[in-house]
Amino acid sequence: MGVEGGMKCVKFLLFFFNFIFWLCGLALIVVGILVQVALHNTPMIHDATASGGPIVVIVVGVVIFFIAFFGCCGAWKENYCMVTMFAILLSLIIVVEIAAAITGYVFRNKLSVVVQDSLTEMITNYPNGTDDFKASVDKLQEDLKCCGVNSSSDWKNFKPAGNSVPDSCCVNVSTNCGAGAMLDPVKVHTTGCHDAVVDILKENILWVIVAALVIAGLQILGLVFACLMMKGIRSGYEVM
Repeated sequence: MGVEGGMKCVKFLLFFFNFIFWLCGLALIVVGILVQVALHNTPMIHDATASGGPIVVIVVGVVIFFIAFFGCCGAWKENYCMVTMFAILLSLIIVVEIAAAITGYVFRNKLSVVVQDSLTEMITNYPNGTDDFKASVDKLQEDLKCCGVNSSSDWKNFKPAGNSVPDSCCVNVSTNCGAGAMLDPVKVHTTGCHDAVVDILKENILWVIVAALVIAGLQILGLVFACLMMKGIRSGYEVM
């Protein structure tokens, strides 16, 4: 005996919710990947917490597709066990998403210190770094139009004379343009990269937090539908 009356409406709402659920999973995967790529394209971020939030969000997005299967099939077949499994798994996912949002918020607050330490390490390792590492650092400075951690003077140990910076610091990049130009604001960018990097990473992490919380809110609505569906199915069994 199938569900009747208002429960029919709940059945179709739950089925429709799972379609939205799939879209939410896709959104989580895309946002997580974009933030993870942004973090990896920033060569000096090595803190494990930085990747924690985006990785959790990506994993949750993938798992959502499997959970939505239970929701769709359970709603369509009016299967109590499948709807119950869907509700349990969905509850776990909501908890994980909230944890990811908290992780992102915690890292967002300590971002300034992490970037400061990582950029300092970046400058220290630059002279003996690989070509790929140097290219990543140069691209960072060129794209953000910055030089050093807090100012161009952070490169004082770059050359023996103590007054040169990498060519990527130059306003107009050319070979040896940074030689002897450390403090010349006409030739090089004298502003450090710290603030610019922090702003970019904070924006990316904010997207992870917002995505996780918004989707968790939608999932709570789906959980309510699932519980109503379970109640309707059980009532049908009792009538039988």
